[in-house]
Amino acid sequence: MTDLLPTLHELLQSDPLPMMLVNAAGEPMFRNTALLQLQADNAELSAWLPHNHAELVMAAARQQRAIEDVHTRCGNRHLLWSYIPLEQTAQVWVRGRDATRWLQHQQEATVARRLYHLIIENTTDLISRHRPDGRFIDASPASWNMLGVWPEQLRGERLDSLFHPQEREALITRFRSALEQDGYLTYSYRIRHASGEYRWFETASRAIRETYTGEVVEVISVSRDITERLQSEEHNRRLQDELAHAARLATLGELASGIAHELNQPLAAILNYAGASQRYLSQLGSDEPEAERVEHGLARISEQAEHAAAVIRRLRGFLRKGSRRLQQVDAAVLAHEAVGLCAWEASQHQVQIVEKAAPGLPLLRVDPILLQQVLLNLLRNAIDANREQHPQHGSQVQLNIEGREGQVCIEVIDQGAGVSAEAREQLFVPFYTSKVDGLGLGLSMSQGIVEGFGGSLDALPADTGGLCLRCLLPAVST
Repeated sequence: MTDLLPTLHELLQSDPLPMMLVNAAGEPMFRNTALLQLQADNAELSAWLPHNHAELVMAAARQQRAIEDVHTRCGNRHLLWSYIPLEQTAQVWVRGRDATRWLQHQQEATVARRLYHLIIENTTDLISRHRPDGRFIDASPASWNMLGVWPEQLRGERLDSLFHPQEREALITRFRSALEQDGYLTYSYRIRHASGEYRWFETASRAIRETYTGEVVEVISVSRDITERLQSEEHNRRLQDELAHAARLATLGELASGIAHELNQPLAAILNYAGASQRYLSQLGSDEPEAERVEHGLARISEQAEHAAAVIRRLRGFLRKGSRRLQQVDAAVLAHEAVGLCAWEASQHQVQIVEKAAPGLPLLRVDPILLQQVLLNLLRNAIDANREQHPQHGSQVQLNIEGREGQVCIEVIDQGAGVSAEAREQLFVPFYTSKVDGLGLGLSMSQGIVEGFGGSLDALPADTGGLCLRCLLPAVST
C-alpha cells in the first residue's frame, strides 16, 4: 500500500481537473498542478471556491456524503465543485471542473428550445410527427385552425383516416413508397375538417431513420392549407376562359358587318323573287285554293326575310356597341309576334305554345327587334327540349307574362328533361352547348341583350320537371 503512494501522488498531479485535499476546517493540505495553475491565474484561491466553502467541507465530513456540482463564477469562467469525504479521516477531497463551455451550450440549447416552441406554437402551418404507420405522435397548435381539432385529439389517430375516400388507397401507396425509397415526399391531397368538409392540403414529409439499420422510425410533416389558393387559381382560369370568350365575341362584332353584307344579298334576292312571284300570281287571276296557298306562302317568306334582315342589322349594331333604337313597347304584343314567328316550327314537333299575359301590363323601353329575338331564342330552346323529351306525342310550352314590383316578368317553361344545377350555371357561358349542332351563343347573347336593357335572364327548375327561363325587365315608370 505504501508503494502505491508515489504513483497515486503522480496521478493526482497529472489530473487536468483542479483538486485539493482539505482538513475539517477547509484548509488545503494538498494541491495538484491544475489547482496551482488556477490559483496562478488569480492569487486568491477563495475567488475560485464557493463562498460557503468551509460550511460545505463540514457538511460533507459530518454527513459522510458527497456534495456535487456547486457552482462558482470568476470572471467569464464557470466551475462546478464536488466535495467528497474520506471515511477514515475528517479530510475532504475538493474537486472542480470547468463548466464554462457546457453552460454556454446549455444556455444555447435553452434559447434554441424556446425559439423552437415559439415557432411551433405561432406558425400558421401544421407541423406534425408521425409513426411509420401514419399515426400522429404530436402536432402543433395550428391543427385547431386547419383541422378543427387540438393536438391532443390527434395523438394516436391515423393520418390516412382523414384522407378523402377516393384518394386514400393511392395516397397510402405513394406515401409509403416515397418515404422508404427517397426519404421525402411533397404531395397535395384533400383532408377532412372536423366540420365534415374536405380542404386541400400541401404537405412536405421527411423520414427519420435509425442510424444503423436505416429503418424509418418517424416522419416529420409540414402541412399548409391551399384551398383558397386553388380556388383563386380556378377563378383565374375561369376569368381567362371568359376573356377568351369575350375576345371571340369581339371578333364576331368585327365580322358582323361582313356577315350582314353577305346575308343581306341573298335575303334581298329572296324578297325580290317572292315579290315577283306574288305579282305573277295576281296577274293570273286564279281563284283556286292552291293559288291562294302559294300566295300565302310567298307572303310568309317575305315576312320572314324582312324580319331576318332587321335582326341582322340590329345584332350588328349591338355587337359593335352602336346606338340602340329604344322604344316603348307592349311585352304581350312582342311575345305574341314571337310566338307567330316560331309557330310553324312548334307545329312540326307537336308543341303547343300556351300564352298567358296578365291584363294591364306596364310598357317596356327596349329595342323591340332585339327583345323579340331574345323571346324567339327562349321559345326555340323550349321547343327543342320538348321535342327531345316527347318525340312521339304532343307537349306544351308555357309563355307567362306578368308585372312584378316595377318590372315585367316573362317566363318560358318547357316540359323537357330539365337541367342539373351544375349545368344551369353553365347555360349562359358563351360557346357552352349541350346540342350536337349548337354554337352556344343563343342564351349568352340573349342574356347580354337583356342585361343591356337593365334586366336579368336566369334559368330555374320548373314545377313541370323541365326548365324555366325567367326574364325580368324594368317597366317604364308612369
